[in-house]
Amino acid sequence: MAISFSRTPEGDVISDHHLIAQVLGEALPYIDFLKGKTLVIKLGGSTLEHQRAVLQDIIWLRALGAYPVLVHGGGPYINEWLTKLNLPTRFVNGLRVTDAATLEVVRMVLLGQVNQGLVLMASQMGGKAIGLSGTDGGMVRAHMIDERLGFVGEVDSVDPTPVEALLKDGYIPIVAPLSEGPDGTCLNINADLVAAHLAGALNAEKLIFLSNVSGICGSDGNLISELRESEARKLIDDGVIHGGMIPKVTACLDALVAVPRVHIVDGRDSHVLLRELFTDKGAGTMIIR
Repeated sequence: MAISFSRTPEGDVISDHHLIAQVLGEALPYIDFLKGKTLVIKLGGSTLEHQRAVLQDIIWLRALGAYPVLVHGGGPYINEWLTKLNLPTRFVNGLRVTDAATLEVVRMVLLGQVNQGLVLMASQMGGKAIGLSGTDGGMVRAHMIDERLGFVGEVDSVDPTPVEALLKDGYIPIVAPLSEGPDGTCLNINADLVAAHLAGALNAEKLIFLSNVSGICGSDGNLISELRESEARKLIDDGVIHGGMIPKVTACLDALVAVPRVHIVDGRDSHVLLRELFTDKGAGTMIIR
């Protein structure tokens, strides 16, 4: 076997064997901790183009004894299809206005394109994945938020039984953010909310948001690896967290009601899940209660 070498900043030669031992030594405690633990991972629409690396990490997590569950969005693809079909795209307070025609497109894209695409890709990579949505088995039940928004729901309850059954049988559940309304209608749900409620119902150890930002930065611009809920709220009050980061961080804080640890990481970075979960430094920001 060929052995390659790298050098330290001081110029000392380090063999790959040493690097491998160092990496494993750092990762093993985290691997042991996550064995048998449920992890809910939310893949945002803005990071879907990096889905292959994310799926590879999830498949490895499952092989290492963790129980990953993937919840995905699909906003950019929905917008693309609405444009193709000459249907208007409107948002109110960050929520997509979903009339009957838009709902059909949402269902087609989330279930037929994104969800099944993720399942097939996972299978090609050697993973065992099954796709489902909140409408399967009445898993996610919701009510309409506002008539002006149309078929947009707010979560009332989550029955984790279908996901638990899949995890028990060795599968990776991949969940589309749709729900069942009180009269049996399908409702469109914000994927962050579905992920948070599902994480709570599953008693997940961690909820990880894969976004298009590296995490939370302090007033000096440096990434903060770990902070408490109260510290995050102070950063918002002080204006350090501002603009588009406020809803991202607020979603993380809301999720802390359901899970003890919430992470926000850049889903565009290769193998960011492994680096966040199995290294001392991490790759993004972890918020704890």
